[in-house]
Amino acid sequence: MAYFGKSYHPPGTAPGTLSVPAETAHQPLSIRLIDYTDETFEERELVSVADCCRFLGRESRTWIQVNGTPDPEMLKSLGAQFQLHDLALEDVLNTGQRPKVDTFGDQLFVIMTLPVYRDRIVRTQQMSFFVGDNYIICFCPSDTDPFEPVRRRLRLSGSGRLRSRGVDYLLYALLDLVIDEAFPVLEAFGDEIEDLEEELLVKPDQGTLSWIHGVKRELLLLRRMLWPQREVINALLRLEDSVIHEDTHVYLRDCYDHCIQIMDLLESFRDMATSMLDVYLSSISNRTNDIMRVLTIIATIFIPLTFIVGVYGMNFSNDKSPWAMPELHWYYGYPLVWGLMLLITAGLLWYFRRQRWI
Repeated sequence: MAYFGKSYHPPGTAPGTLSVPAETAHQPLSIRLIDYTDETFEERELVSVADCCRFLGRESRTWIQVNGTPDPEMLKSLGAQFQLHDLALEDVLNTGQRPKVDTFGDQLFVIMTLPVYRDRIVRTQQMSFFVGDNYIICFCPSDTDPFEPVRRRLRLSGSGRLRSRGVDYLLYALLDLVIDEAFPVLEAFGDEIEDLEEELLVKPDQGTLSWIHGVKRELLLLRRMLWPQREVINALLRLEDSVIHEDTHVYLRDCYDHCIQIMDLLESFRDMATSMLDVYLSSISNRTNDIMRVLTIIATIFIPLTFIVGVYGMNFSNDKSPWAMPELHWYYGYPLVWGLMLLITAGLLWYFRRQRWI
């Protein structure tokens, strides 16, 4: 997976241009609307953006969820109805944006990153939120809806907090879900790091090194996409805007605490992955040293043996010379040389063991 997966228009394109980049994966589009008050609740699948018109100007709160790849014409129509800024709509199409919060008059535009962990690969999805006085429009590029738990709470809450408060509390609920999705992802990373540690202790190989680098790469991507979310929550807390009410700040501060906890876990896992790389290099170095020690001991043992067989391999057999080798004609010369070599070998092994070299 690429480190920086951001779709964009060609350089020089006019700001606010709405066109789907060629590298963007096209997902089936679906629009779901929830309109609710303390006492009423209405949920329906919309065929077109025009179906939203009759919900404008109501006293109720409206949540429009757009899943999949939106069409530029559909975005323009939705933007015309809710007065969505062209630059914000452009960021909706050009996914991979850094998490941020922008204000356009009395409207908020928030971008968050939802992490997804499958098959030891981290994928991130950009969540875009438009927040007005009594509505939230959420864009999710995936064809699956990650906000079903919040929708289930809205269906069952009756006169509960989610139904009785404004759209700022609904925004908190959605942001809280996006932020908390990092916890199961980090839990999966924790299990993967435990498996890596076991493999490092048993028998690390080249595949282990690739595994470590893969973990470090995915953690780097997570850090790049999750770190700015803390700034987003902090900006919402400092924002002087009528959309975010004072009584919602305590819940946003809880989101901020979750962001801090996630970043602490993420940094701890990154440190552990870095230390495992050092452990792997030390393990390989120790294995190399063990191999070299064994080879050195074998070579050291054979040095005197090679000297002996080299001397007796010269074959200077001359009975008339006083400097001839008398051992060549001994009756038991051959077994005596073998005994000498075995004795030297046993002596060297005893000495190496006494010195704790083996």
